[in-house]
Formats: sequence, C-alpha cells, structure tokens
Amino acid sequence: PGLLCNRVEQGCCDWQRMAAPGTKPQTYRRARKAYSALQRERLNANCHDYMPEVLRGCPKAVNKEAVPASPKDADTIKSMFPTTYNTPLVEFGKDHCIPEPERAPVKVGVVLSGGQAPGGHNVIAGIFDGIKRWHSESTMIGFLDGPHGIFSGSFVEVTKELMDGFRNTGGFDMLGSGRHKIESEEQFNNSMIVCQTIGLDGLVVIGGDDSNTNGAVLAEYFKANGCKTKVVGAPKTIDGDLKCPPHIPISFGFDTACKTYAQLVGNVAVDALSSQKYYHLVRLMGRAASNIALEVALLTRPNACLLGEEVSRESQSLKDITHDLTDMIEERSKHGKHYGVIVLPEGLIEFIPEFDALMKELNDKLAMPGMEATEEAILQALSPANAESFRYLPDFIRAQLLLDRDPHGNVQVSKIETEKLLAATISAELETRRAKGTFSGTFAPQFHAYGYEGRAGMPTIFDSSYCYALGATAANLLCNGVTGVIASVKNLLAPTNEWQCGGIPITSLCVIERRKGKDKPVIRKALVELDGPLSQPFDAFRKIRVELRLADAYSIPGPTQFDAVNCTASLDVPMTLQLELGRPLDPLPVNPPPTKKRKFLHIPQTVESRSAMQ
Repeated sequence: PGLLCNRVEQGCCDWQRMAAPGTKPQTYRRARKAYSALQRERLNANCHDYMPEVLRGCPKAVNKEAVPASPKDADTIKSMFPTTYNTPLVEFGKDHCIPEPERAPVKVGVVLSGGQAPGGHNVIAGIFDGIKRWHSESTMIGFLDGPHGIFSGSFVEVTKELMDGFRNTGGFDMLGSGRHKIESEEQFNNSMIVCQTIGLDGLVVIGGDDSNTNGAVLAEYFKANGCKTKVVGAPKTIDGDLKCPPHIPISFGFDTACKTYAQLVGNVAVDALSSQKYYHLVRLMGRAASNIALEVALLTRPNACLLGEEVSRESQSLKDITHDLTDMIEERSKHGKHYGVIVLPEGLIEFIPEFDALMKELNDKLAMPGMEATEEAILQALSPANAESFRYLPDFIRAQLLLDRDPHGNVQVSKIETEKLLAATISAELETRRAKGTFSGTFAPQFHAYGYEGRAGMPTIFDSSYCYALGATAANLLCNGVTGVIASVKNLLAPTNEWQCGGIPITSLCVIERRKGKDKPVIRKALVELDGPLSQPFDAFRKIRVELRLADAYSIPGPTQFDAVNCTASLDVPMTLQLELGRPLDPLPVNPPPTKKRKFLHIPQTVESRSAMQ
C-alpha cells in the first residue's frame, strides 16, 4: 500500500511502467470445475479428425513468390518493416517432410488478443499438438490476459492436462484476453526480455486485424534486434472483417457467432408467424461492417435486412430508410400481415451520411464555451441541413445525443439503440399515413439486440476444424523458422483432409492509415462487397429480397448440431463463404398462398421449405 500511495502521489498511474517483467511461470488456477454433458462429448471429440492431410507429418515450408504490399503504400510499409518486408508466401506440401533426426524440441508461446471468438481454444490445441508432433519434448507457455501478459511476463505452462480441459470449447477463459497493444519502446523491449529469458522459439498472436498488425511489428522488432523468437498470427474476429482471399478466406469465430444469431432470429420468425401481431427488429453485432447481418439474413431470410455499406453507397437518409420500411409494412398490412422480421447491424447509423455530418457538427457545437445542451440552443447553432436532420429524430434520441456524451465531450453514437430509433420513425410515418387513409393496420415492435451471445458459444464443427487447422499451421510455420506471417488455411469447401495450409506475410495485407497524427500500418477491414469479385453474397441476397418483403419464406436453422455422422447440416460452412467460392444459393421455397381463418392467416409450410436441420 505504501508503494502504491507513493506512485499515486508521483502522478504515475500508468501500469505500463511497472517493475521489470516476470520470467517464471505462474501456478495455473483457471481450470473449469464443471462441464455439461454436451461439453464432455465435445471434449472427447478427437481433434486429430480435423487435421488436414498436408500437416499430418512434419512438412517443410516451401517459399513462394513474395506478395507485394499495396502499391500506394509499399514504400512506406517497407520503411517500417525493413527486415521482414520481403518475407515470402509459404505453403506446405505432402511431398516435403522434415525427417525426425533434423527436428529439435521447440518452446512456443501463445497469446489471445482482443474480444472473444468461438474456437480460440482449438487454435491453442492445434499449436500444442503440432509442436508435440514435431518433437515430443517441445513445450508451450500461455501468456495471461492478452498482450499485457507478454511484456509483464505473466504466463503459465500449458500442459496436456490443462489443454485437454478446453478442447472444442467456447470462450477465452483458458488464458484470458485483453485489448492492450505493445506500443512503447519499453513494452517492446520488455517483451523481448521475457521471450529471450524463457527461451521462446516462437510466439503465436491469436487476434483480429489490429492484433495481427501489432504481431507483425513485434516480429520486425525481434528480428531487427537479434531475438530468436519468431512471431506468427491467427485470424480471429466474429465480425468477419478480417479476410484476404484466397489466402485468408474467413476469420475464425464468424461461423459460430452467425449460427448462434441465426438460431435466435429463426426463433423470433416462428414467433412472428405464430402470434401474427409483432414486428421483431433485431440488431446484430457489427459496427464497422455488416458481414454478420448479411450472413444471418442468408441463413434465415427475414422480410428486410439493412446493410450499412449499401446505405452509405446510396447515400440513404434516415428518412429514406424509414419510408422504405414503412412501405413494406403498409403493403404487408394490405395482405393481412401485421408482423415481420427486420435485421440490421449495430453500426448502421454511422453509415448514414447525414447522421455523420450531424454528429460532427454536434460535437463541435457542444464543445463551444457557453453552449447549452438544450434543443432550443443547439437548433439555433446547427446548419439548416443538420438542424432538419436533428428535428427528424425522435424525442428520446435527441435527448440522448445532447446528454449522453463520453469523457471527451463527444456524442456516444455507439450507444444509440438503432432498432428503437427506426421503430419510432416508422411509427410516426405510419400515423401520418393513417391520417391520410392509406394505412389501417397495426405496428407492434419487439426489440432484440444480439451481440455477446455469439462471442463465446461452443464452436461449430466448422470453427472447431478450421481453428485446429490454423493452430497446427501456425505450429509448423514456427517450427520451420518462419516469422511475420499469418496462418492461412484454404480450400474450405473440400473435406478437412484436403485443406491447403501455409502462411502469408502480414505486411502484404497492410495499408497505411493516419491515426492520432501518425502513419500506421493496418490490415484493411473487409466490408460487405456490393460490387467486385466478392460480391456474390450481396448479389444473392439482392435477388431474393424483394420477394422476401411480402413472403413469409423464413428459414429456421435451429440450434447448432455436432453429429457429423447423422446430421450433415452440422458440417455446413458459412453461407457467404459458400457463395464467394462459387456455390449457388438455393431458390426460395414455393409455398401455397395463405388462407384467412377469421382474424388469423393459415400459412402452409411445405417439407421442401424447411431448413436442413428441420
């Protein structure tokens, strides 16, 4: 306590300047104490069944042609990564195996970085089994609670007993995670001290775009300073915005998260059909990209799905979106349908151009000395266009924008419940139409926000397999002395034993962005493509969405299945990935027209219209 008080008195509350990092493993105290029957079944599932044939031996890494970075940023990226910039693309082949006498034990570390994603434990399992296959005396350590564990020296030894308690399970509780970055010179140096002192041959960073970029910077630092520790990444994010086809066709966790959300959306679709009196507005995770919303829409076929990327491209205003959805609700009402399902991404509002302009001016005006946070004062201060946008917002949203601000005084757009905003503007528009005599139905919205439900679910068979293969790939890359790459597993429509594995240099995926006044290398986020080589998922949805507005063609995926022998649906890969790799979307089912039974619509559902699980 005395030391802490002294540090506070000195004004030093920065944990980044703590004492020298630790170099001794901690006692592991995070083992799970209880398992459900299903968890026990999944723990006993043989992960080796997920192993691609090319990795079953100890393959030699075959260098391919170096992959160039973005031409626009190539010179800047090369200057930032002088020793790792020319790292080649690497592939593994069955015909190139390293004989046992040439294989020495390795010591490898692993760290979980960023938010949770289902399958992370299987990446660790793939690494653990991979280095043991390389040499039985190889060892693994796990850094605790994210990158902070690296530069602080907080780690445990990963034993077989520890690893076997987490195979095929969701969550990141085996080691914990964190959103720290290794940024300062002190943090980089401490990270190197830890890795050198405990004798790490390699380190695997399991994370998203920022985490893998940070891993590339760490690989450069280690190599430039003569540290033997090689650094390899594994692509993680449920948002689906870390993909660089053909080498990284998808990030892990996306499939499980989307299937979790799709089950819930399917459930509320059945509720809509059953009660026939509610509109279910579902907000899904995905602030910077709408990949989750599109995947769930393809899996469940709601009446409407909004995509932020399309809203931005078409410069749709909040009024445009409101009128379009109101048109659909009015038309459904004329057919006796006062219910439906609408899906939208959580970041939708930030894609609306007029809203972006309004937020910027609001932040500027509210930061002015003497500016009162009242509607009257702010309307007088705003430009005419932004004042009109502000007036169109519902009362409760206007109040939230003025009163709910972050510590820097900025409006907290991420806290706006977009589904409630849309319901309010739709209700107002419907009442206007009711007064004109064009609408006589009802609109009773129910609200759902699905986010954290998908982050720690038990991984699907696809994510379990893909993650294990990613981990085994990362292990083989490190055993081959490769650094500065991210594990690549492709050919994912084929059986797992035919998957192709290798590594792609992270620098080749980077572009330069200006952040906090400095040029920073970042992996470009993969948004929903509306045009171009990966627009097949959007094109497929665009072709059916007009029909979905009036039809009740809901698909009900049901819960995730794990019986690979008796339930082929358990082996499904993500729908967007199927479409991107050339598979067509099944046509919409043709059901008999509904018939009215008093106030209720009888809507027959044919066997052909059921989902694979049904």
